[in-house]
Amino acid sequence: MNKYIITTDTTCDLPEDYVQQHNIGVLPLYYNMNGTVYGEGNVLEPKTFYDIMRGGAMPTTMAVNPDIARKVFTRFLDEGYDILHIAFSSALSGSCSVAGTVARELCDERANAKIIVIDSLCASLGEGLLIHKAVMLQEAGKTLEETVEWLEANKLNLCHMFTVDDLHHLHRGGRVSKATAIIGTLINVKPVLHVDNEGRLIPLNNVRGRKKALISLVDTMGEKIKNYSGTNDIIFISHGDCLEDAQFVADQIKERFGINNFLISYVSPTIGAHSGPGTVALFFMGSQR
Repeated sequence: MNKYIITTDTTCDLPEDYVQQHNIGVLPLYYNMNGTVYGEGNVLEPKTFYDIMRGGAMPTTMAVNPDIARKVFTRFLDEGYDILHIAFSSALSGSCSVAGTVARELCDERANAKIIVIDSLCASLGEGLLIHKAVMLQEAGKTLEETVEWLEANKLNLCHMFTVDDLHHLHRGGRVSKATAIIGTLINVKPVLHVDNEGRLIPLNNVRGRKKALISLVDTMGEKIKNYSGTNDIIFISHGDCLEDAQFVADQIKERFGINNFLISYVSPTIGAHSGPGTVALFFMGSQR
């Protein structure tokens, strides 16, 4: 069995210490804030990024650079690894397509190269949780092919639930209309959204008030885990610089479902550029998305 390495994108939102501990390769996505491009080797701390957004800046984002993807994949191939790349949802970014193209080119050029690219159909720590499952399988001794088989069979059980604090960021990304953003802001409506089986952001419902929106995330989790035959040994929560709200969701889950193991981390700038400060996102395994 050849050794393999897991790679992904910065949109997985996994903490740097997790990435280092498990030797995960990461392809950077880039963002432009006030005329400066940030990405590989030049990043804003998440809190600084969100503070700038709160000041009115509207960042734009870019997909993975093909040359950087080739550089990263080539380095691991030269080190003797096969590669399992778990990519950001193809419905939300061109990064999965870029990785797939580079992988095919390298496999054509190198007789013994093996690179498998999986479209996670996930975002943020949803992508991160799928990677975590792959890491656990890898560390349990599963082959590359066995890990790929499990991921493809189970990725549509990976549930994403999230709410945002400011509808105007979703309007900029085409997720809600301008009228909805204005009226919703005036009457304090907080949308609850999820990621569907095609990897798209889809509105589920609207809730009046922030606390009710956070509780709604946990309510929906209860519905989706009720008939799930697997287990949730860890829950992932990401946030747009609102740790207290993320912790509130974790406390609700502890109280209602008896789950005590969590990974809580920032929504990365590439995704936060579209969801904005105050986003809270919840990720778990359930019967269906």
